Amino acid sequence: MSAGGEGNAAYGRKPFKRSRSHFTDRITADGRDGWPVEPGRYRLVVSRACPWASRALVSRRLLGLENALSLAVVDPIQDDRSWRFTLDPDGRDPVLGIRFLSEAYDRRETGYPGGVSVPAIVDVPSGALVTNDFQQITLDFATEWTALHRPGAPDLYPQALRDEIDTVMEEVYEDVNNGVYRAGFATTQEEYEAACAGVFRRLELLADRLAGQRYLVGDTITEADIRLFTTLVRFDAVYHGHFKCNRWKLTENPVLWAYARDLYQTPGFGDTVDFDHIKRHYYQVHTGINPTGIVPLGPDLSGWLTPHHREELGGRPFGDGTPPGPVPPGEEIPARGRP
Repeated sequence: MSAGGEGNAAYGRKPFKRSRSHFTDRITADGRDGWPVEPGRYRLVVSRACPWASRALVSRRLLGLENALSLAVVDPIQDDRSWRFTLDPDGRDPVLGIRFLSEAYDRRETGYPGGVSVPAIVDVPSGALVTNDFQQITLDFATEWTALHRPGAPDLYPQALRDEIDTVMEEVYEDVNNGVYRAGFATTQEEYEAACAGVFRRLELLADRLAGQRYLVGDTITEADIRLFTTLVRFDAVYHGHFKCNRWKLTENPVLWAYARDLYQTPGFGDTVDFDHIKRHYYQVHTGINPTGIVPLGPDLSGWLTPHHREELGGRPFGDGTPPGPVPPGEEIPARGRP
């Protein structure tokens, strides 16, 4: 999710095209890009409103990287300059000492193309951005950061299933993760209808797939589930109304609603979700499609905690591993952001 560029009012007023990540260096075990995996060296910057950043939040929790990779959470209400650290005392990130995420981008490259996006990983010693490659960051957490995983961490990207996981993730990305944005930011009726139809066509195929199996690929949680979850958890709260993806609500699809509740109630998923940040960001920042900035009161969130019965399909959420421990102090979701 980007800030900057032509400003928030441009959303919905020009054809939508997701920017490619400009900074694609990788943090690896062997440090081949110049960025070796080291505990405490890097800081993960996220918005809890952003589905792309939420992938990194879930992955970090499931793998137990909290002590190795510190976390900065930006204000969900960005301005045209950048994501802001206005949730922190004096409006500065306490580790990086900056007011805007753009400062870390500028320390890496002046005059870079595109906006300032999250998730972003910043090198703490230099204060410079390392990567904003949202597609690769979580895959590297699963495969390159293994020496720093907690005992009992799940294998989120198992070697034997990677081809199938990659195929599912590509379909989910094109039609669902990105499809809701193409519908929401469409500038013509035809563009909107094509994107919206694609969203629901893929969701129905996914529901068919999940009707007989607990998770998308194999019998454990994988990266594919993380990527679908971060869109589903936002669906009724923002995509159904704000992005006009309203053929039906998530709560009206028995399979996907149960699947999403199953994941939400799994440690590492729901404990990273802040519905208050999600709603305020979409409805107050995208003034091109919601010029009043009014944030809806609904939907009712209490259903997220109701029984889902997906355990009857079998499956082992963490494989041979164990659930993550308690949420670290200071990273808890405030009551107003939870069901």
